[in-house]
Formats: sequence, C-alpha cells, structure tokens
Amino acid sequence: MTPSPSTPPAHTPGPPALDVRGLRITLPGTARPVLDGIDLTVGAGETVALVGESGSGKTLTSRSALGLLPPGAVTEGTVLVSGHDVLALDADRLRALRADTVAMIFQDPRAALNPLRRIGDFLTEGVRSARATSKADALARAVELLDAVGLDETALGKYPGQVSGGMLQRVMIAAALMGDPALLLADEPTTALDVTTQAEVIALLARLRKRFGTGLLFVTHDLDLAAAISDRVYVMYAGRIAEAGPAEALFAGPRHPYTAALLASTPRLTTPGGPLSAIPGQPPDLRTSLTGCAFAARCPLATEVCEQSVPEPRPAEETAAHLAACHHSDRLAAEGSVVDA
Repeated sequence: MTPSPSTPPAHTPGPPALDVRGLRITLPGTARPVLDGIDLTVGAGETVALVGESGSGKTLTSRSALGLLPPGAVTEGTVLVSGHDVLALDADRLRALRADTVAMIFQDPRAALNPLRRIGDFLTEGVRSARATSKADALARAVELLDAVGLDETALGKYPGQVSGGMLQRVMIAAALMGDPALLLADEPTTALDVTTQAEVIALLARLRKRFGTGLLFVTHDLDLAAAISDRVYVMYAGRIAEAGPAEALFAGPRHPYTAALLASTPRLTTPGGPLSAIPGQPPDLRTSLTGCAFAARCPLATEVCEQSVPEPRPAEETAAHLAACHHSDRLAAEGSVVDA
C-alpha cells in the first residue's frame, strides 16, 4: 500500500498538544525500564501514529499523557500536555486536565460503557461533574457531537446493548470530545471493528481533527492504517523509539531494520497465497537487562557494536526529521530491505 498521509494542517501558536521528553518508567520486578528515554511530540491539529508489536510500550506511552500509570511506577522525564507536566500534577489538577485538555478513545467501547446506563447519561455526566454544566447545556453539546460523528439524538435514550459496535465507537469519540480536548489519544480504536466500519471511523477521526483542531495520537499495530491516517510516525520496540519521521518518508524508505521487518511481514494482495514473512525470535524479556540495541538478537544486520552499544537516533540524509536509532541505518538505506519477504 502506498502511504497517503493527510496534508499537515497549519498548527496554531502555542505549546504542542503533547511533548514527551526523556520519559523513563520503571516497574517493580523488572530489570530495565519499561519505557526507556521516550521523546515524542504531537502538534496542535496533527495526527501522529505510534506503532509496534504488542508489548512494545505503545499503550503505556499514551496513557502517561493521562497520568494513568501502573502501581509502583517510578518515572523520569516530562510529559507535557498543552504545556502542563502531567507527572508533576496533584490529583485535583490532574482530574481537571483530564476533563478539559486530554481525552482517550479506548480499544473496546463496550468495556467502557455501563450496560445499565443510557448513552445520554454516559455522554453528559462527566462534563456536568467536571464543569458544573447544566443538564440542558450538556445535552445540547452531546447532540451536537453525536451529529458530528454521524448519529442522531435518538441514540441518547438507548442502552449500549441496543446499538452496534461501530455506533458505540462513534459514541466513544463523541464522549472524548465533550470536554473540547487539545489532545485526543486513540488506543487501537478500530481493532474490534469490521473493515468497512473501520474505514468509516478513520475518516471520521480525520474530519473531526480538521474541524476541532485537535492533536491526535493514534496507537496501532496496523502499519497500512498508520500510513493512511498520520502526518508523522513513531515506531516503538522494547520500550524505545526505534524510528520516527514523516509518514511518507518513513514508509517509503525505512532506516531501522525493525521497521523494514514490520513492513515485510504485512500481508499484500500482490502476492496472494504466498508465504508470510515473520520476524524471528521474541522481544527481550523485561526481567533481563540490555547492554546494546534491543533488536540486536533478531536483526539480520547486527554486529558486535549492536550488542555492546545503545544506538542514538541519527537523521537521514534526505531529511533531518527522519530519525533512526540504528548503527547501520546508512547500510539499510543503501541496500534496501534486508528482510526476506
């Protein structure tokens, strides 16, 4: 699939919607950080995709913007949401930030809604509590947002079990926008949907981003989806950023062997019935320490330096915005894919 990212909007002045610097999170019982020096930004009105295998740290990175961290987590670095450091906020200010500035669309909408409460109650109770909004104003806002996501106000009186999964995901998007957030976090919001509904939800998110100017961090394991929706992409592996850059440049010429391997393992209609490529081995266990590149044990380009030294992000010759944390990124650029498809 040829990447077709949307044209980046003109960003408004002010701080980024999300600015993560040097984020390191360590959990009890681990030999190394779960997140190890994450740097990531999402501009106002920009869509940024965060991709990688399960367990790479995508969800934890996104949840850090809400201050939703596991018990016992020890943090370093900063997580700025519209200029506010989430990791330094007390409970009251964090609650206010979640109500007004940042919101999340979770993967399974049915798990987020109370099956015994009507959709109208779900949409309005949060904003009424956080902002002391009147019931009439909250309902008017809910109707406005339901219309924006393609639903009519009759959905307010329905229970979650009376609507489809696609409609529920639209309700979740409307709920996330109730507080006019500057930053929207979407954690694989289309995984449980069929292909047609998935396309509708993706198109909806793109329209809403343009309409409300919201920064969107889109967490996914689907590379084709990331290419279609995002302005920029971050590729995560074992709690580190392996590669980052403009979507078109990154997918057209990956500079990290892990990104190249992910692209090679994506099924293609051009080779129906052919064998699927797979990345050998498994991601490193969190109970083991690492002295070099986390991907070295699975990488076809790995040499002794990869096992001894953690690679620093290096810019591509074509654009300084395209970074890869790989000792052999230049070799990969020269030789093309090193993964057997």
